[in-house]
Amino acid sequence: MSKRAVQAGAAADVLAPYLEQLRAELEIPVDYPADALAEAEAAAAQTFDVAQGDARQDLRDLPFVTLDPVGSRDLDQAFFLRRVEAAEGGGAHGAAAYEVLYAIADVAAFVEPGGALDAETHRRALTVYGPDGRFGLHPAVLSEGAASLLPDVDRPAVVWRMRLDASGELLDDIDVRRSTVRSRAQLDYWSVQRQLDDGSAGEPLLLLAEIGQLRIDAQFDRGGATLEVPDQEIERSEDGSRYRLVLREPLASEEFNAQLSLLTGIAAARLHRRAGVGIWRTLDEARVEDVERLRRVATALGFDWSPSTSYAEFVRTIDPSRPEYAAFATEATRLFRGAGYAAFGTPENPDVPSGASHSAIAAEYAHVTAPLRRLVDRYGTEIALAYCAGRDVPSWVVDALDALPGEMADGSQRANAYERGTVDLLEAVLLGPLVGEELDGIVVESSPTGGADERRAKATVLLRDPAVRARVVGDASALELGAPVVVRVESADPDKRTVTLSVVSPSQAPRRG
Repeated sequence: MSKRAVQAGAAADVLAPYLEQLRAELEIPVDYPADALAEAEAAAAQTFDVAQGDARQDLRDLPFVTLDPVGSRDLDQAFFLRRVEAAEGGGAHGAAAYEVLYAIADVAAFVEPGGALDAETHRRALTVYGPDGRFGLHPAVLSEGAASLLPDVDRPAVVWRMRLDASGELLDDIDVRRSTVRSRAQLDYWSVQRQLDDGSAGEPLLLLAEIGQLRIDAQFDRGGATLEVPDQEIERSEDGSRYRLVLREPLASEEFNAQLSLLTGIAAARLHRRAGVGIWRTLDEARVEDVERLRRVATALGFDWSPSTSYAEFVRTIDPSRPEYAAFATEATRLFRGAGYAAFGTPENPDVPSGASHSAIAAEYAHVTAPLRRLVDRYGTEIALAYCAGRDVPSWVVDALDALPGEMADGSQRANAYERGTVDLLEAVLLGPLVGEELDGIVVESSPTGGADERRAKATVLLRDPAVRARVVGDASALELGAPVVVRVESADPDKRTVTLSVVSPSQAPRRG
């Protein structure tokens, strides 16, 4: 295979049997039980009154829009943003400058508690994404059809109404209600970014950027931190016949949109606290010794991180165009590992936690914005709805909370293993024809092997062509963190999804043009 063929990617039909085998190994649910599918189809066929008395408010006149990757069909969220006039901004809760209405797919309107579909969603916990398709938490008739916030159709939704002050801080008058909405447009990140960059964006998108940046700043001010790591992604050709591995830098439009979701999760946690019942996303504080280790790594890479500067402050100063950035970002991901969930207000866990639940966000935080794809969000949403309506949290919600952290952990482990396995597979397929060739890369992780020979190190090397992350063992002097390196492909085995590389002296290795 030529370099051009490698760049074109791997044939989908070559990968298909390997992907099927991987799903079988990891027990990824593919088909739905007949009774669960029948429930989904019946739920999709039901009709909703535009306004069900006081139970569902009619917001179809508001121009909600969705923002997702190109081609998405499982649309959980839609937003409507507006500035608040000075006359509207007063009152007991302080001066509001912005209003955010965030519509979330009303999944509970389609899933009967205790039914066959409900049981199947608990077995799955998450939608699993792969190069050849998605294996949904819910059947496509719901997740890509009747429950999805697709454009130009009426949809039942749960709408969060939140107000922010001029600095982007969330005010206390949060409201959540079941509603009917009608999305006006299905936007994608690339087109929105293009409009923001070329100056053609209208007021809704300019507000998205304005509010998004205020929320990013507020997160840093709280002591939270976000470091954008280039994503290693599997990209499918337009005709679906080939896959490539690419390194993709996140777009600003993605981060602005993510901040709306984070804002809603913070609002949800606030309502859970008031209700005395909830389930929060958790992430422990980084250990002091880990921060100090990362500070030493930064210094070794040539970054100036003074002892008086916090991690959150420091990461705002890093230039992502520097070649050492990938190495630092990879090391920094070790600070924030071990995310989970904590339920409270239940027989097993009656007490409300204190303090920020999520260290990277630096706030109490709950998942509520992706119920089509994530089981826990349906439950977090129902708690908020009950509180705002002044009624007790439904017993079917409280009864499920204590088991949810374990169910979500199992589902996340399965989804992550599948994602990593698909990348490993494609790496092996792409590098197979290049056995014996030498490729350029950069060392993004490095540590001693732990053996008797202190001159040996084990490292992760990030290749650019093709975009592969692979392990290598070699001379420690050639595998310093952030160093450019040339490696030889020794073997690539798609059956085992493994790649073996060896280090070549950069001074002696020819570079591939």
